Amino acid sequence: MEIEVMVANRSHTVYAQAICDEIYISSLERKTGIANRTPEYICEKILAGKAVIALTDDGRFAGFSYIESWGGKSFVANSGLIVAHEFRGMGVAKKIKRQTFLLSRELYPDAKIFSITTGAAVMKMNYEFGFRPVPFAELTDDPEFWKGCEGCRHFEILKSHDYKMCICTGLLYDPKEHLEIQSPKPEELKK
Repeated sequence: MEIEVMVANRSHTVYAQAICDEIYISSLERKTGIANRTPEYICEKILAGKAVIALTDDGRFAGFSYIESWGGKSFVANSGLIVAHEFRGMGVAKKIKRQTFLLSRELYPDAKIFSITTGAAVMKMNYEFGFRPVPFAELTDDPEFWKGCEGCRHFEILKSHDYKMCICTGLLYDPKEHLEIQSPKPEELKK
């Protein structure tokens, strides 16, 4: 069985309910914060070209993620990373994360990319892509982003801390921190 990861398109809107169901079940199982989404919201991301989906070669939903821009497009959130239960432990999440990261860089090359998560596996993947942990104050201050957390069971914690702290870890990739530096050649160092 092959699993293909791709930028989602109109034909993938049929998976919106399955994506929402997987997010909901996972939030109950993990007993941590995962914001629930509606099928309409998922379809909106797909139709805008801001979603990544993983499908098996026989057309089964294997995973999903989407991006959203905030703060006048100076921030981009990588959100909603989910892998269907039967495909976990197969490296699907990392493939989805990679494609989502590349899509974010393509659509918003100068934006800071961020993620908030309680999952150790997501944190590890983010570190591998150059993200670093940051306080929420370094993330977008766009109130619309934080409204997306209202579906999370821990929203009251976030709200009671004035949107500056929750149980999630904030992770940030700043493209300005990852500029390629030209190293001097060994013979230049001897001069």
